[in-house]
Amino acid sequence: MGRSRTQNPPARAAYHHGNLREALLEAGLAHLEKSGDQALSLRELARQTGVAANAVYRHFASKERLLVALAAEGFRRLGAAQHRAMRDARDPIQAMKLSGLAYIRFARANPALFRLMFDRFANSQRDPELAQAVRESFEQLCAAVAAASKLGTADPRVSVRAIHALALVHGLSHLHLDGQLADWVGDADALTESVLQYASQLRASTKSG
Repeated sequence: MGRSRTQNPPARAAYHHGNLREALLEAGLAHLEKSGDQALSLRELARQTGVAANAVYRHFASKERLLVALAAEGFRRLGAAQHRAMRDARDPIQAMKLSGLAYIRFARANPALFRLMFDRFANSQRDPELAQAVRESFEQLCAAVAAASKLGTADPRVSVRAIHALALVHGLSHLHLDGQLADWVGDADALTESVLQYASQLRASTKSG
């Protein structure tokens, strides 16, 4: 009796309180970074969270549905990380730089999740939850760009500059993940800081253009 009470108590408690989906996402994210998406299975997550497999299938009908949910959660966490970083900014220009650094750090800290978000599910419109998470992430970027550029969010220049900023940090993230920057320079982190600082200076010089 005592043994059954101590077996996987956090997951079972989460399930009884209606939080099994969140527990499965947490377990899925941890498993993803440790072993990749190929080794991820719903039955293994059921075992790790201490519930029956049928309980898992009530939340995720297939492994693909779980992966989509993990990608959506990734975008939400990325947006939250960028939002936290921007709170420490002294002005909108620095906020953009800090947001970019948070983006790259998120990619480096969660490489498997980052690749899942952008490489496997390029067409987010296939899933409403994922599409909303992607849209909210981009809207947050557009709001930051609008503030840094002193433009209204409906100004067509905002989306162009947002795509430019996204391309920069996304490209830098992949260069980090692929180990390319380490081959070119001695200090990849310092280079990243310099590149984003340079971009911030350009943005400041053209914010009214």
